[in-house]
Amino acid sequence: MLRFLARAFGLILLAAGFAALVVDGTRSIAASKLIVSRFGDMCIYLFPKLFPLLQPAVERNVHPLLWDPVLKGFFLVPGWIVLPAFGLLLLWMAKRRRVAIGYSSRP
Repeated sequence: MLRFLARAFGLILLAAGFAALVVDGTRSIAASKLIVSRFGDMCIYLFPKLFPLLQPAVERNVHPLLWDPVLKGFFLVPGWIVLPAFGLLLLWMAKRRRVAIGYSSRP
């Protein structure tokens, strides 16, 4: 059941990444210049009340250096790169194990 949910969510993230790429492409064509939606902007749009609380929580509970160079740079990456990367990671984690052909499973 968990494998099914991980696969389904991975495919949804892949589709969302493709949709973000299409939206950025459409905006870029309409504006006649390159427009890229950052992952942080997507998070602010999806979680308007929860996302601003992330910085103080990370700096207070984990470490202040984790926020400034690491997470701040991560949220500047284009969303159409981050979403499919997480989707592929979930699909890779949920794949079935290969059956070892030619090996006995008896003790």
